[in-house]
Amino acid sequence: QVQLVESGGGRVQSGGSLRLSCAASESLDNYNIGWFRQAPGKDKEGISCIGSSDGSTYYSDSVKGRFTLSRDNAKNTVYLQMNSLKVEDPGVYYCARTDMGWGAKCLGRLLIYGTWGQGTQVTVSS
Repeated sequence: QVQLVESGGGRVQSGGSLRLSCAASESLDNYNIGWFRQAPGKDKEGISCIGSSDGSTYYSDSVKGRFTLSRDNAKNTVYLQMNSLKVEDPGVYYCARTDMGWGAKCLGRLLIYGTWGQGTQVTVSS
């Protein structure tokens, strides 16, 4: 069974940057990849996704313009570059894989994602 492993989380000051990685144990060529985050006491929030076919990316309003999602299929890895981090961005960040949700429908739809990583913690201090 495929495994997804997130890395790159940590503590950063407000305005700083982090790059998260989502490494898969097998090819991601035919899968859309989504990123979600969960702050303490809150539901998981879908923040970005990337399509398998053309690499189109989609972002929630909360991260648009600050986060950039990319994929390197040769390395079976997806990257989430997070810039201008804010104090409202902390949480556990998860990547997930789906073979559904083509186009913008990959954004935020938890139930279509069948494989999840264990998450990586992001902390932003003011």
